[in-house]
Amino acid sequence: MSLIARILKVKSRSHILITRPESGLFPEKILGTRNKRGGQARQRLGITVGAFVCGFLLIGGRLVQYGLAEEPTTASLGNPSAVASRPDIVDRNGQLLATDVNMVSLYADPRRIIDADEVVEKLAAILPNLDWRDTHRKLRTDSGFQWLRRQLTPRQQADILALGIPGIGFRPEKRRFYPGGRSAAHIVGHVNVDNLGLAGMERYLDQQGLADLRAIGMTSGVLLEPIRLSIDIRVQNIVRDVAAKSMNAYQAEAAGAVVLDVETGEVLAMASVPDYDPNEPSRTLTDGSVDKEYEKGWFNRISNATFEMGSTFKSFTLAMGLDAEKITLNSVVDASRPIRMGGFTIKDFKGKNRPLTIPEVFQYSSNIGTAAVADMVGIEGHQEFLTRLGLLSKMETEMPGVATPTQPRTWKKINSVTISFGHGVATTPLQTASAASALINGGKLIPPTFLPRSPEQAATLVKTVVKQSTSEDMRTLFSRNGQKGSGRAAQVEGFDVGGKTGTADKVVNGRYASDLNFNAFVAAFPMNKPKYMVLSIIDAPKTGVHGGRTAASTAAPMVKEIIARAAPLLGVQPRFGSKDAPYSIESF
Repeated sequence: MSLIARILKVKSRSHILITRPESGLFPEKILGTRNKRGGQARQRLGITVGAFVCGFLLIGGRLVQYGLAEEPTTASLGNPSAVASRPDIVDRNGQLLATDVNMVSLYADPRRIIDADEVVEKLAAILPNLDWRDTHRKLRTDSGFQWLRRQLTPRQQADILALGIPGIGFRPEKRRFYPGGRSAAHIVGHVNVDNLGLAGMERYLDQQGLADLRAIGMTSGVLLEPIRLSIDIRVQNIVRDVAAKSMNAYQAEAAGAVVLDVETGEVLAMASVPDYDPNEPSRTLTDGSVDKEYEKGWFNRISNATFEMGSTFKSFTLAMGLDAEKITLNSVVDASRPIRMGGFTIKDFKGKNRPLTIPEVFQYSSNIGTAAVADMVGIEGHQEFLTRLGLLSKMETEMPGVATPTQPRTWKKINSVTISFGHGVATTPLQTASAASALINGGKLIPPTFLPRSPEQAATLVKTVVKQSTSEDMRTLFSRNGQKGSGRAAQVEGFDVGGKTGTADKVVNGRYASDLNFNAFVAAFPMNKPKYMVLSIIDAPKTGVHGGRTAASTAAPMVKEIIARAAPLLGVQPRFGSKDAPYSIESF
């Protein structure tokens, strides 16, 4: 029986006692009993009311606490106070390449949403391309936390705050910003919406332990030291600009180039086009789908792809013959007629149809003469030499996603012959440039790096792959070809450029296409004391200088423009006059 009902019953019994004197009870006793019980009832009522008031105050206090809370519970957010940071990335001169920018993101606590339809309608007026269906689904779940939109602009945040919608809030976050945009996209890479590295050096940093530190909260609110790269953003801008212009001018599928320091292995610039903007790594079309064509720009053809490098491989074949002492620069090989082997006919492009000296084999890019040198060394020696130069194994460098070269499963004589002039082995342009550097820097193979490296540090990594005399002879061949051969299109007055072209039939669906080329040009400068190696590629050009589509008409002019614009920035002093009596610009 309830307390209120008991009080009503006591009142009823008292009335009966007062109106029935014949019961034998005195009026004084009856009145005393009534007063005593009435006091107890009032005391109990007070206690009950106090209990109800305390309960309401407690519930109200909790509601106020929830209403004033800026963040949902820790269990819902994981670690809501942690705003993970990444270190800035700068070039070798300290120029900013990547940095964190403070942003806010919009979240909702669906348990506090009163009208999901109204919230979606109001947010859609501020946030472009808001997915109504997905947002409504999130607002109707039982979860305590749902992301609605990451990384808002300050204007969007202000407009949403003005709506005064209960149940939604903002959380501070970091957004990665790349001031150079596309310029160094394939080197620096990009991050996802959670600031985790997905490509390039951003991914490399996470692989080196940054991701683990973030996971345990050690990068939150901590000022991290900048990461310095080996690239020079000034040279990088030039290389990327030349590649983009050449791809358009020659109507090619792709283009790219890399600049290496031959003494340290540092990559000073590397570009591959098409590329993308790391500030917007993915692009959404009007129908809401992802632009797959845009994402093709993620593909880095310099280090993440392999190609048959064509006649640039003749540099390695002749170096192999010289190093094995099978030939000298005075040797003569018979290139008077084509070679027939295994059902194939090997002939020269614009051949001289006569015996050639080794410098002539290089200058005229003779397939027949190069095959003869490979035959002198033999299959096993040929394979061992290319392995020694690092052309048949995966390159060791910081860049993630480096492609692995391909070669025949079993080398036969026909394989050795075709590989001698650049068909049958596919390797990355970056390791081709690295191997070529070893031919002209005294025979020192140095792993390429995207981080600063001093000559002293490089000396600890050097692997001698050819003799000093071989390197000197290769400088002579490079220089001669730059002055008289197919490298003339890359010659820059005052900088003594030497190099070798490579025009290969492009492989399409496992077959060589006679109407499509993959062109490359590998060059060094200045040849009196080589300091830098430049390699350019142009994929499937439809036209070139004077209408030609060979490497001499496409890839070589790219190198010429890169050196002409970048050499002064790299501190290379131009030298003029004759070879016997040169004079530098410092003389004026």
